[in-house]
Amino acid sequence: MRHADGLRALRVLLLVAVPHSLVQYTDNYLAFDLYPPGEFGGLEVTRESVRIGWLVFTAGGLLGYWLYVRGQVVAACAALSFYSISGLISIGHYAEPGMSELAWWRHVAIWIDITLGAAILLFAFWAALSVRRAAGVAGR
Repeated sequence: MRHADGLRALRVLLLVAVPHSLVQYTDNYLAFDLYPPGEFGGLEVTRESVRIGWLVFTAGGLLGYWLYVRGQVVAACAALSFYSISGLISIGHYAEPGMSELAWWRHVAIWIDITLGAAILLFAFWAALSVRRAAGVAGR
């Protein structure tokens, strides 16, 4: 797959993931008290950390896109891998008891978030391997 094809795929992923994460994180922020209390990496998750987390992760995703457009694929892959945590971290919801009490649609949104995070991480791996393969072919 060429860089242009990868760029189209990345656009689609981000055009779905960023708005979905905005909805997901906004729900987490506004309905914070409905979710069981939790920790991440030994730090307590707070309402404010949800807001800040979305901003930081999304900045990483946008940086990854910007770098990819400019052909800096390896750096883009690092930034996109960081951004993928935004979705993958949602699995942490299930580390705390009481999650089964949430509305069904919140579970669907959580799993969409996780799936998008995994898709972005897989894209980053694919793009990094493509660069490595292209370098190997060019070196022959």
